[in-house]
Amino acid sequence: MKLYMNYDGIVACRVIIQEQLERLNIKYQFLDLGEIEISDDVTEDNFAELQEELGRYAIHIVSNQKTQLIQKIKDTIVEMVYEKDKMPNTTISHYLSEKLNFSYGHLANIFSENTFTSIENFIIIQKVERAKKLIIEEELTLTEISYKLNYSSVAYLSSQFKKVTGLTPSAFKRIVDKRRKLINNQLT
Repeated sequence: MKLYMNYDGIVACRVIIQEQLERLNIKYQFLDLGEIEISDDVTEDNFAELQEELGRYAIHIVSNQKTQLIQKIKDTIVEMVYEKDKMPNTTISHYLSEKLNFSYGHLANIFSENTFTSIENFIIIQKVERAKKLIIEEELTLTEISYKLNYSSVAYLSSQFKKVTGLTPSAFKRIVDKRRKLINNQLT
């Protein structure tokens, strides 16, 4: 038997983290995506156990300040692309600078030095992944998707989509539709 899953990775991670913190009786509060404030002192043993248990799910506690900032940049971009119904109309450089309280130049330098890609490339990849998700789950038109993701045109969305995936959004949608029909035919 095959099971087909649909899940939200952000929600799944949050639930896993909550379960582990509560299992260890650690008082906490979620602040932002990827950021938690611990209210009490945590013993070294509990901290080590928390790290080990979260590591089983590929969730890691980040201690290096530079790595923390890079993770905040990634989390802010993911939040911007996925959490909102429509991406903000402001420039991404302004949005990141305001949200993280650093100049965009500083953020861009640290990000590219440590990830070997630019913030812009990371954003494009996230937007294309969101476009794929919208095509699959919400069955929106390409015009609606390009509007949600702040593309100036469907053509611009299509060119970035093809650069990342090797397919046009229309070809991707046809593949998804064919797979749906196959699955539906197998179920009936």
